Amino acid sequence: MFQGLTFVALFLLFGLSGNIAHGETQPQPLPTASRGELLYSTHCIACHSTQIHWREKKLVNNWESLLSEVQRWQETLMLEWNKDDNKEVTRYLNVIYYHYTIAE
Repeated sequence: MFQGLTFVALFLLFGLSGNIAHGETQPQPLPTASRGELLYSTHCIACHSTQIHWREKKLVNNWESLLSEVQRWQETLMLEWNKDDNKEVTRYLNVIYYHYTIAE
């Protein structure tokens, strides 16, 4: 009888621990932000709101002008971004707001 109880206890212990390990209570990882989003959020969002991207007299009307504006502002703010950083921020803004055809 003692062996039977031991077997049941071990079965329940390992059976339940397996369900917990593979259970649905595990937190799901958050999606990672792109480099462009991180740079924009860190350096630009303090002054730029959604309205800046939808104003009537916008300076940006295609991919090249968007890239140019990102380059201009990072130089103005002396951020010292490289070309890849400029492109990543431009891609991020294009996906979120502009939807221009990318010319690379």
